[in-house]
Amino acid sequence: MEVIRILKQKAKEIKTEIYALYLAYKDTRVPWYKKAVVFIIIAYAINPLDLIQDFIPVLGYLDDLIIIPLGIYIALKIIPKEILTGCREKPRHEPIKMKTRLVVTAIIVFIWLILAYLIFKLIWEIILKKPSISF
Repeated sequence: MEVIRILKQKAKEIKTEIYALYLAYKDTRVPWYKKAVVFIIIAYAINPLDLIQDFIPVLGYLDDLIIIPLGIYIALKIIPKEILTGCREKPRHEPIKMKTRLVVTAIIVFIWLILAYLIFKLIWEIILKKPSISF
């Protein structure tokens, strides 16, 4: 039971850190290139679609156990400490708004749809191009 309690605590900490990174992303003192890195990490962390699907044995949970914490660690290292300290205090007192979740989820779904369309279009063009053999 102790392991479950520790895992729940770690999950709560990761959720708080993601929200703190979101607040740092919105901060005007953070340079645009750092915001881009933070955006990619946040988007991947809250993305409902995994890069490696969970039904694949062992590898399916690789992103949940390694990639996301590593991305959060990198993002926390590139944000200045004084900005991050202020951003960490707010999530403890104010939970993330549902509107914010919906907007971020909509953006992520939109990006995935664009990628799916481009992949489908590429495959469709490859299928329709039949090699012509001429002598």
